[in-house]
Amino acid sequence: MGHRRVTFSRCSVSFPARRPALTERDVTLLLEEVQHGVPGAADRLAARVYDELHGIASAALRREVAGHTLQPTELADEAFVRLLGQSRATWQNRSHFFAVAAGIIRRILIDHARRRSRQKRDHGIRVTFDESLDVPDHKSERLLELLALDDALVQLEALAPRQARVVELRFFGGLDIEQTAEALGTSPATVKRDWTFARAFLLDALGAAPPGDGS
Repeated sequence: MGHRRVTFSRCSVSFPARRPALTERDVTLLLEEVQHGVPGAADRLAARVYDELHGIASAALRREVAGHTLQPTELADEAFVRLLGQSRATWQNRSHFFAVAAGIIRRILIDHARRRSRQKRDHGIRVTFDESLDVPDHKSERLLELLALDDALVQLEALAPRQARVVELRFFGGLDIEQTAEALGTSPATVKRDWTFARAFLLDALGAAPPGDGS
């Protein structure tokens, strides 16, 4: 199996070309080893989770219509290394790992969008926020500025933290309803209600009409 070793300021991680079979127990045990500083645990964890993390990064970037210069591999590499730097984190399981990854990917994308906005002095990176979270359609009415969406999400976090977390997990983390419910320790039905409420709140805060609103 080929590997791509990336050296950062605080660590060096070997990212695999292909990932072995992923199991919940393996990942949970490896997270515990990483937390306790077991030699080689970071490389073994990368071998288990990197492909999935790369998929999350790819999905997040596909929702950006244009303007970003980040590549999925670059985003996934940075997210993984930041995850390893979560020295105070107590990893519960695989779902918790990817839930934390969602927040980190959000911060990386927002930091990147802010830098681009300062350099380009334009309207910034635009993303889709449709119910399906599909690949962007340039003609979609649900095109929103990423920085404005993040600002609205911060407002929602102050009023309804759980609902805001649902958006973070689904939009930035790429989790589906069942995965989000597992990460939050709640039911899929609750996640669906939270997602509906949160989307309506954010679209209203951004002045975007919800689907089916003819106004």
